[in-house]
Amino acid sequence: MSARYSATRTSLRTAAIMIVFTLVFTALMASTYRATRPAIEASKQDAQLRLINEILPPDSYDNALLDDVVRIGPAPEIGLDDGGRIWRARKGGTPVALVVEAAAPDGYAGRIDLVVAVNTNGMLSGVRVTAHKETPGLGDYIDPKKDRRKDMPWIGQFAVASWANVNTAEWKVRKDGGSFGYRAGATISARAVVGAVGRATAFAVARQDALFAAPAGSTLQGVQP
Repeated sequence: MSARYSATRTSLRTAAIMIVFTLVFTALMASTYRATRPAIEASKQDAQLRLINEILPPDSYDNALLDDVVRIGPAPEIGLDDGGRIWRARKGGTPVALVVEAAAPDGYAGRIDLVVAVNTNGMLSGVRVTAHKETPGLGDYIDPKKDRRKDMPWIGQFAVASWANVNTAEWKVRKDGGSFGYRAGATISARAVVGAVGRATAFAVARQDALFAAPAGSTLQGVQP
């Protein structure tokens, strides 16, 4: 038996073993994914609902909120160039509030993602930052988990704001002549969030009839006021 034949046979055997190993490993991974996927999805849904319930009192609605959702196409006016989601809260079938995904593209360190809960009367129920890269210990106070003022988090001021009572031009920080506070030394982060919240509120108030009327699970393109 030649050395070349022996080497070829060894290479083929090794390749066959690798193929079998790859197929078995892939099958095991696929099986594991299928087995764990329901738990992972349930965990994601729980986290999503907990976040929403931080800005919208659970007793204010009685529908299956996470199922009562519509997607919107690109909406650059609220920072969603690739579109986003809007959840509808209802009680006894009556519209109560919209929970709107939005983003501020002009944070100090880039994009700041938000969710904004807007009641049908234009009163904000709450706001949360869901993702950001603002400077730790300085601009990250926009996230209540990072805010050192646990007794009075900066983000809490939006829970008493109303589109009807705050002049459109005043959706700015006080330093810029607006109605909203900020923390010294980190104006840019606050300015970005206040502007994004104002735009998201305006979007929800102007389009709430169309948003509540759309079928759950549908995707809306270019929702008009």
